[in-house]
Amino acid sequence: MPYILQTDRLTKIIGEKELVRDVDLHVRKGEIYGFLGPNGAGKTTVMKLVTNLWKPTGGRVLLFGEPLAPTSYGVLKRMGSIIEFPTFYPHMTGRENLQIHCDYMGYSRPKGVEEALEQLELDDAADRPVGSYSLGMKQRLGIARALLCRPELLILDEPTNGLDPAGIKQVRDLLKRMREEYEMTVMVSSHILGEMEAMADTVGIIHRGRMREEISLRELEGRGTSYLHLTVDDPGRASVLLSDVMHLGSFRVMKGGIIRIYDRQASPQEVAGVLARHHVAVEEIGRRSETLEEHFLKLTSEEGSTWES
Repeated sequence: MPYILQTDRLTKIIGEKELVRDVDLHVRKGEIYGFLGPNGAGKTTVMKLVTNLWKPTGGRVLLFGEPLAPTSYGVLKRMGSIIEFPTFYPHMTGRENLQIHCDYMGYSRPKGVEEALEQLELDDAADRPVGSYSLGMKQRLGIARALLCRPELLILDEPTNGLDPAGIKQVRDLLKRMREEYEMTVMVSSHILGEMEAMADTVGIIHRGRMREEISLRELEGRGTSYLHLTVDDPGRASVLLSDVMHLGSFRVMKGGIIRIYDRQASPQEVAGVLARHHVAVEEIGRRSETLEEHFLKLTSEEGSTWES
């Protein structure tokens, strides 16, 4: 089985709104797969489709080598997930919420609830009503619930929402440990690149409902993309000149009068000359190498548009 999770031209349309279109993703057994994209890019939609919460308009999902169907109960029991924000019975304790989940799903692993509470450092709060939990504690309880059955595949949608930096690191370290100790495969979505850089093996980048790229971080680190960096006194006018006079399609206007040009044919001499002839002062110009963060931002922003960074 080359992939533990795979989608083939996955599409979801509700009414006249196209949420995702022709999404192909490939998650290998035993890896942490980072699903990246801006808010609203389609990450949650894809995760609802691969966990059978929503049915696709087109395409298909393959889980453990089998097509996902409405009756795929056995396959779904091999998966743990958090999609959007986890919900609980607020009047019940953390321990009781986990236990009722075990009873409902038919899990009977001894000490599973206690292990999950300990792993997420919730043992001290286990006997308090969940209604008294903070946002971050509820998020950790949701992760504990997803881990209860030691799933082969763990699907987590923005699991560090509401967590402080210490909590984010705790979750990151836990997921890496689960992968190493139990050969668990993890698919985790985020719009924060730093989280993925710290733990993912492979990333898939989605934007406006379309998969833009799937690549291992090792391969990405080996890329050496460069861009032309310039600082000008009038970035608005410079942007118009780059687009209408030089016909450059791939550039971004940043804060502080900074423009990054990704078109390879654009030379510093030509750009400086055009701007100077149109009375735009160039304070700095030269080639620089693109960082990982800049690569992701380039893929998930519109060409020629402004991106605040």
